Amino acid sequence: MRATPGERAAALPGDALVSADVVMDRAFTLAAPPARVWPWVVQLGKNRAGWYLPRSVEHLVPRARRALRRIEPELQRLGVGDVIPDWGGADATFTVAEIEPGSHLLFTSTRGRMHLTWCIRLTAAAGDRTRVHLRLRLGPVKHRRVAHTLGGLVDLATIAGLAAGLEERVSS
Repeated sequence: MRATPGERAAALPGDALVSADVVMDRAFTLAAPPARVWPWVVQLGKNRAGWYLPRSVEHLVPRARRALRRIEPELQRLGVGDVIPDWGGADATFTVAEIEPGSHLLFTSTRGRMHLTWCIRLTAAAGDRTRVHLRLRLGPVKHRRVAHTLGGLVDLATIAGLAAGLEERVSS
């Protein structure tokens, strides 16, 4: 789940939108080209395809909250301004700020006083594979160390599940 030094240093869409106190970069490689990964990424989200987990973990989740294991054509329509509910509370949402099909998806959100951006970028990798780079930027953050440490652990676990769940889906 480690982003390379080059990935961490790279500018991503949304970097200029939030003056971040905490930045979390995660990255992983999938054994499928970006064109096969993109349809799965664009349908992510609560009340959409869900947040992908591997089958071994999903059996612990109530059936109604399990993520889809198929591409749904109606979930492929996503545009700037669309709002997607999140699991972070009744009022927690993500808003699509930028979408470049096959390349990246940028979400913004406000949680209390804190603003965030979450960018998912796909790049082609050798061997017909895809490098998935995710960047979460948070600011202002009152307790930076807690957000970085505890939030970082939650982010790492979430992205590890997403990586494994996506790998299963794009490989089948």
